[in-house]
Amino acid sequence: MRVHFIAIGGSAMHNLALALNERGDVVTGSDDEIFEPSKSRLQKAGLLPEKMGWDAERITSDLEAVILGMHAREDNPELLKAKELNIPIYSYPEYLFERTKDKTRVVIAGSHGKTTITSMILHVLHYHDRHEDYMVGAQLEGFDTMVSLEADTDFAVLEGDEYLSSPIDRRPKFHLYHPNIALLSGIAWDHINVFPTFDDYLDQFRIFLTTMERGGALVYNADDPVVKKLVEEDKTEIKKFAYHKPSYRVEGGSCILETPFGDVQLQIIGEHNLLNLEGARWICLEMGIQEDEFYEAIASFTGASKRLEPLAESSNVRVFKDFAHAPSKVKATVSAVAETYPDSKVVACLELHTFSSLNPDFLPGYAGSMDNADEAFVYFNPKAVEHKKLPPLDEEIVSTAFGRSDIQVLTQSDAVLDRLKSEKAESTVYLIMSSGNFDGADLKDWADQLK
Repeated sequence: MRVHFIAIGGSAMHNLALALNERGDVVTGSDDEIFEPSKSRLQKAGLLPEKMGWDAERITSDLEAVILGMHAREDNPELLKAKELNIPIYSYPEYLFERTKDKTRVVIAGSHGKTTITSMILHVLHYHDRHEDYMVGAQLEGFDTMVSLEADTDFAVLEGDEYLSSPIDRRPKFHLYHPNIALLSGIAWDHINVFPTFDDYLDQFRIFLTTMERGGALVYNADDPVVKKLVEEDKTEIKKFAYHKPSYRVEGGSCILETPFGDVQLQIIGEHNLLNLEGARWICLEMGIQEDEFYEAIASFTGASKRLEPLAESSNVRVFKDFAHAPSKVKATVSAVAETYPDSKVVACLELHTFSSLNPDFLPGYAGSMDNADEAFVYFNPKAVEHKKLPPLDEEIVSTAFGRSDIQVLTQSDAVLDRLKSEKAESTVYLIMSSGNFDGADLKDWADQLK
C-alpha cells in the first residue's frame, strides 16, 4: 500500500510508519517539527521528510490511505487536499483496526497500568516465541518498534488509550478497536481538558464495553470498586472474568510471587504491579499460554520503559524515575517504593506537567497520593501554566490540594534538585515522577552525583 502520515513524528505515529515500512508498504510523511528519538529512527529508515512543514503537493491521487495524527490541525493543507481527492483518511486507531479486523483483537484499557500490562503480555509471548501483532506505548527490550503488523498472525494485542483519536475524530481511541478480548485495569479520572467531569470520563468506559464483539471476554480488576461497579452494571453480551491481587511477600527489596508452582522472584515491585501481572496472566491464558509457562516467563520481566526506571544505585542510595503523573499512578508508585524499602528514607518529588495536573479543579484528586513518602516535594513551572492558558497556581493551592502539611512546593527546577540533595540520609531512596523532564534537567547526571 501507499500510505502518507500527516504528523509522522509522534511517538505512536512514527512507530506505525516504521512498522508499515518494514512490511513493505510505501510510506511517506510530513510534520512541522520532529524531535528525538523519532527523528533519528525515521532518518535511519529513510522516512524522515526532506523538509519540515505541510505541503498539499505531497498528497497525490495514487495514495491509498492517509493517516492523521493528533498533532495536525483541522485546517491542515494536506488533510484538505486528501479530502478533495477522496483519499481514505484514518485516525491512528482506525487504521490499526482496519489492518487487524480479521484477527482476534486483545485490547488493554484502564486509567493506569495499560502500558505495563501490555508489555507483560508481549514479554511472555516473546519468551515463548509467539509472534503476534501489537501496539504498546513504550519501547520494549527485544522489540524493534512499538507497533507490529504482520500478515500471518492470529492475535493483535493493543494498548487501549482513552484519549481522542484525531483532530477530526473526537472519539476516544479505544472505542475504535472492537475487541474480542479486553482487560480493564482501573478507572481514575484523567484528561480533564477533554472529560470535564468524572461522569464524562466514566461514560467512555461504559461505551468501551458496548464496542466489544458479542460473546467476547472481559478480564477486569475487581479490587477497583469503580471498575467492579461499572462491569456489574453492564448488560453487554460478553463473558466477564474478575481478577484480584495475588499472594506475594517482600524480602530484601525483592517481590516474591506465591504461585501453585512455587515461589517466583520478580524483578518488579509494588501492589499495583502485582495486579498488573495478574491481569496479564488472565489475558495470556485466553491467548493459549499455560499458567506455568506464564510464571516462567514473567520472572524475567524487568518493567516497561519509564516505569520505575533506575537512574543510579550505590550501597546507600537508590534513584528511580517514573512516568507517574495522574493521582492514582503517583499513589501507587510512592506506595510501591515505600513498601519495598521500609528501612530507607523515601524522598519523593512530583513534577506537575500535564494539563490536568496543572488545573486547580483537578488538583484535589492528588490528596493523600504522597503520604507514604518520608519527604514529599512538588515542582511546577509557572510558565507551563501560562502556556496552557490555565488559571495561575501558587504554592498554597498546590500544598492544600495534596493534603499534607509538610509538603514542599517549588517552582524552579534547579532549586528542586539542590533541595533534594540535602535530604540524603544514611539510606535513601529518591523517587522522581514526571511525564516531562524538569525543564530539561539532566536527571541521570544529578542521580550519579548522589551516589
